[in-house]
Amino acid sequence: MLSHKARYALRALVELTREDGGQMTAADLATRADAPRKFLEAILLELSRRGIVRSRRGKFGGYSLGRAPEAISFAEIIRVIDGPLALAPCVSRTAFRKCDDCPTLEGCSLREALLRARDATAGVLEGYSLADAAKAEAAEIPAAV
Repeated sequence: MLSHKARYALRALVELTREDGGQMTAADLATRADAPRKFLEAILLELSRRGIVRSRRGKFGGYSLGRAPEAISFAEIIRVIDGPLALAPCVSRTAFRKCDDCPTLEGCSLREALLRARDATAGVLEGYSLADAAKAEAAEIPAAV
């Protein structure tokens, strides 16, 4: 399940994408992403350490995307915030380890289904970028008359 932390991260990054290369303060991002400011600042710090966002201090400071929005997938963001996409460690590509309660990988009756779920989830989330989300959101917002 997607955590609140990951939801806030995704919402804030979509808002940064909508700024089209501009920057926003943490307060503005928190308002637009409907996230608690202090919590969002901790999330942005984590995203900054990974190069997903850039931060600039000072009076004219704020946050901006660290790379083009087309190059930042939902999967990358979720992995940074929540960890692996897989439902079990034995099917993870980024944090593989044998499950404690399985004697062997080959004998696990759950593994095939979990592999398929991981592959389907990763396929969708790897193929969906911040740019895609911003476009989809913009298409849903009616134009002002």
